[in-house]
Amino acid sequence: MSNAVKKSGVKKVVLAYSGGLDTSAIIPWLKETYDDCEIVAFCADVGQGEEELVGLTEKALASGASECHIVDLKEEFVADYIYPTIATGAIYEGTYLLGTSMARPIIAKAQVEVARKVGADAVCHGCTGKGNDQVRFEGCFAALAPDLKVIAPWREWEMRSREDLLAYLAERNIKTSASATKIYSRDANAWHISHEGGELEDPWNEPSKGVWTMTVAPEDAPNEPEYVSLAIKNGRVTHVNDEALSPYAALMTLNDIAGKHGVGRIDITENRLVGMKSRGCYETPGGTVMFAGLRAIEELVLDKTSRTWREQIAGQMSHLVYDGRWFTPLCKSLIAASESLAESVNGDVVIKLYKGQATAVKKRSPNSLYSESFATFGEDDVYDQKHAEGFIRLYSLASRIRALNSK
Repeated sequence: MSNAVKKSGVKKVVLAYSGGLDTSAIIPWLKETYDDCEIVAFCADVGQGEEELVGLTEKALASGASECHIVDLKEEFVADYIYPTIATGAIYEGTYLLGTSMARPIIAKAQVEVARKVGADAVCHGCTGKGNDQVRFEGCFAALAPDLKVIAPWREWEMRSREDLLAYLAERNIKTSASATKIYSRDANAWHISHEGGELEDPWNEPSKGVWTMTVAPEDAPNEPEYVSLAIKNGRVTHVNDEALSPYAALMTLNDIAGKHGVGRIDITENRLVGMKSRGCYETPGGTVMFAGLRAIEELVLDKTSRTWREQIAGQMSHLVYDGRWFTPLCKSLIAASESLAESVNGDVVIKLYKGQATAVKKRSPNSLYSESFATFGEDDVYDQKHAEGFIRLYSLASRIRALNSK
């Protein structure tokens, strides 16, 4: 590689850096590939865990970066990306709570901001040419900084495997904690952790206990249920067990509580944007509780047509977030529509956590459309059942006319 003709035209590049195997190899590769190129490492703290950040700056500099920027995005991530998304009800293909997808736009935005700050003329990511993330990152770059060159090493270099990367680093005496025996590919943030690879590549294999890291197995969870109360205002969780918490603190609290009960595990074979299917296991304990709470209050306050509209928003939003189209007019429109509906999504809900399940067992709202006096099966003084006959005749009028015409 060092004897190859170097490319020109890039003077300073900001790399989305995690300290993992891929990005550790990217730094020296950039220096060897692009003539007189300075590499600035950038890491977004989106709640992946303090242990992932320890020694990161030193590692980046030792690999050849000139500087390393670690940007704390945790509160902004939950408040401005997660909360608006879950208020829409977005769930990809009926199961996936979009944990990886939601993090990409805020990471890309912060990467562009660092690039502007240091005067870079290029940005770089370590996404593979097989995955969704390359589209998500580059879609954001296109919307926010179309003038910046995008470098995607996995689409350029000759390395094709984990073993190739390890050998590349060994030749250059660059230390890495990665090994050829690592089984799973994982991505973590405040909302979730994803697991791919290993035995999961065969959908006939049940995930082993070694897959899961954020939740206990439901069968090993406590034999007694735990109840957690949520206060919700305008479709946002504001209190957990009567304690006022910031969005990030609320999520962390629920992650801890729900994870102990095995809540939030899914195993899905999903359709990637690039066309292939992939199998992943996801853990979203706190998010699963939040979803249960929001949907419970919605059941009380949204009328039939409003709820149908919210479900349509959810379907569109799930694909928009998954496909990396956050910085688009459509995203703004969907979020605005969802926020309008969420103005009435206020109330309190109690979630029962037991053996992997999060069930809303109590709910109330000052905006509730539920009326016991109307809905009761007992005797009431507010509903005249004779009125239903005229409603049904009008409701079924088209069917009646069609049947008469067919005679």
